[in-house]
Parts: sequence; structure tokens; C-alpha cells
Amino acid sequence: MQSLIDFVPVIIFFVVYRLYGIYPATGAIIVAMAVQIAYQWIRHRKVSKMLLFSGGVVAVLGGITLALQDPTFIKWKPTIVSWVTAVAFLGSQFIGGKTLTERMFAQALEAEGTPPWHWFNLLWVVSFAALGALNLYVAYGFAEATWVNFKVFGVMGWMVLTIALQMAWIWLWLKGASSRTTANSDAREEL
Repeated sequence: MQSLIDFVPVIIFFVVYRLYGIYPATGAIIVAMAVQIAYQWIRHRKVSKMLLFSGGVVAVLGGITLALQDPTFIKWKPTIVSWVTAVAFLGSQFIGGKTLTERMFAQALEAEGTPPWHWFNLLWVVSFAALGALNLYVAYGFAEATWVNFKVFGVMGWMVLTIALQMAWIWLWLKGASSRTTANSDAREEL
């Protein structure tokens, strides 16, 4: 349910853009993010760091967009958020006892052996870094309407693809771990 709520500001941005243009859409996403942060605070008495960061970036870059009447700044938001997220995933490779991927998936993944968390984590580093670069490519290389479509549908599709790749990789690892466990059991029985 929370994942659907997270997309509400983007959907509002898209609808308002289609009806009124980039500047009203920018104002709408600023308000929608503020409402989402307030809702999370009222409901849970805490706000996720990612939502606060994303809301802050929207407020700052959206505010600059509105003040200067230049849509360039709001177009940077997906890149900044993606690249900061990539750095966070990369940093978790070296700081702390667990990667971000391990923190997210470890409880759901119970298997023999230790999953290659660092490699799983690198998939997210590469994905977010590439997504940030792709956003800049679309923002500067195509019409504004194309960028808006990319922001709504392309980013969502990219994330679904990354999750599917992660799940497939985990499934292949589990299949290999199961084969290794079976082979080890068979070898012990022969002894």
C-alpha cells in the first residue's frame, strides 16, 4: 500500500502537467510531497529519510523552477535523487555491517550459505546511476512532454525492471545454493 501512496505525487504532477503545464505541475508536486510528508508524520509519528530527502529536493528545485520560470531545475530532481541513492547503496558496501540490499531482503531470503549481498547491492548502484544519467539524457535531448512521460512511466518501468532482475538473480542464486547443499549432503552420505 505504501508503494502506491509514494506514486501519488508523481501521478498528480502528470495529471496537472497534462491539464495546465509544467509550472502548475511543479507547484502541485511540491504541495503533494508536503502533504505526503505530513500524512506520514501524522500516521506514524516519523517520516522516512528517503521521503524527506525527496521532498526537500522537490521543494528546493521546484521552488527555483517557479521563481525563475525555468523547468530545467525540476528536471534535475530524478537525477539528483537517483545519484544520491546510488551513492548510499555504494557507501553501504564499505560502511556498516550490512549492505542496503541485505537490510531490505535478508529477512525474506532464508537459505543455506551467505548470499552475495555485495553483488546484489551493486546492481542497485548501477541501476540508480544509470537512471540518473538517462534522466539527464531525456531531459536535455527530448521535448518536455517526453521527459514528463519518462519521469512517470520510464522511471517506474526502470524500477520494475531492476526489481525483476534482482529477483531473478536471487532466484538463480537460491537454485545454485540448493544444488550446492544437495551435492554437499550427497558427498557426506557417501563418506
